[in-house]
Amino acid sequence: MDKVESPLSGLRVLDLADEKGIFCGSILSQLGAEVIKIEPPRGDPARNIGPFYEDTPTPERSLFWYAYSSGKKSITLDIETLGGQGILRKLVKTADFVVESFTPGYLANLGLDYNTLVTINPGIIMTSITPFGQEGPHKDYNASDIVIMAMSGLMYMCGDPDRPPLRISVDQTHIQGALHGALGSLIALYYRNITGEGQHIDVSLQECLVFHTFVAADYYIESKRITRRSGSKLRLLTVASELCFPCRDGFVAHRVGTGRVLGSQEERLVELMDEEGSAEDLKRLRWTDIGLSEIEQDDLTHRETVVGQYFLRHTKAELQKLAAEHDIMLSPVFTNADILEYEQLRSRDYWAEIEYPELGASVLHPNTLFKSSEMSPGVLRCAPRIGEHNEQVYVKELGLSRDELVALQQAAII
Repeated sequence: MDKVESPLSGLRVLDLADEKGIFCGSILSQLGAEVIKIEPPRGDPARNIGPFYEDTPTPERSLFWYAYSSGKKSITLDIETLGGQGILRKLVKTADFVVESFTPGYLANLGLDYNTLVTINPGIIMTSITPFGQEGPHKDYNASDIVIMAMSGLMYMCGDPDRPPLRISVDQTHIQGALHGALGSLIALYYRNITGEGQHIDVSLQECLVFHTFVAADYYIESKRITRRSGSKLRLLTVASELCFPCRDGFVAHRVGTGRVLGSQEERLVELMDEEGSAEDLKRLRWTDIGLSEIEQDDLTHRETVVGQYFLRHTKAELQKLAAEHDIMLSPVFTNADILEYEQLRSRDYWAEIEYPELGASVLHPNTLFKSSEMSPGVLRCAPRIGEHNEQVYVKELGLSRDELVALQQAAII
């Protein structure tokens, strides 16, 4: 049976979001929606976020922009001008979604807030992605990724116990917020299909990251104990168990286990070590007789040291192969280079090369969000140039003449 069209085919998104919500429009695009990125006349500020193709820092070579704007269309429009506001209202009549990330109240001052737009298009779904949401004492505060990570409680749990908290190396806040925004938008679409009514989705980045601390808050409510940083270790009742070991060409994830389940797999690892003469006294231990809740820290540390010396003699690939063959819980810690070459991802066509004519080259992109037996994904195409689709939208769709288009450009409205 042929697959049906993409789930959001025929629907339109007006994407006004900056980097806080840019991935939300990308998700909707991958689901088949027509996403029109509305940029200021000089281009969206997200185009200035690196890294850049061939380390050339220009708005048309931002790899960040490529990653989160592929598949979108681009028009330029200054919504702070009366002319720009009028054009946006015309576009809202044709749209299903508006995604934005302005400070609460900004769009209301321009007459472009949800309460205004819903009178133009009763079915419009507006998704607002802001640091602290549309309500509350901090609603007007601005915040970067590191600020939200700090104020969500997630940063406090990251890092080593004897050092200050750490931010995760790459932005998490905006990605999680955009995922929540896309989910809310899709649920609102389902609601509209039943009732015919649109709605306003209010996403707080802080709330998104608090949600992703999982049970930390509940743990404190019940025990009055704050979740501690543990670095690369798993902290149990009496011991801290190492979870990451260096090997010959990087790192592997492994937990030296004892007890009935983990101890039996550790015995298999010790047998492999013994074949190379590196098991030392570990081959005389009965791994299944004592659990991690009973073992002394010095004993566990010694076992980890001997196992770690064995790992140093082998590569990640060698250890992964041995683990698979002997049913041992161990995995390589991949770098970005490893991910690109990983045969599992390549076998599933995870990566797609998209041509960028202005570069005279192709850029590797993730292919689709998921695979479906019944639906096809949205069309993959390169991220748009600044205002690339102005003529298509303004002239062919809204019916402006080319003279009017030039006049709007001269007035810096588009």
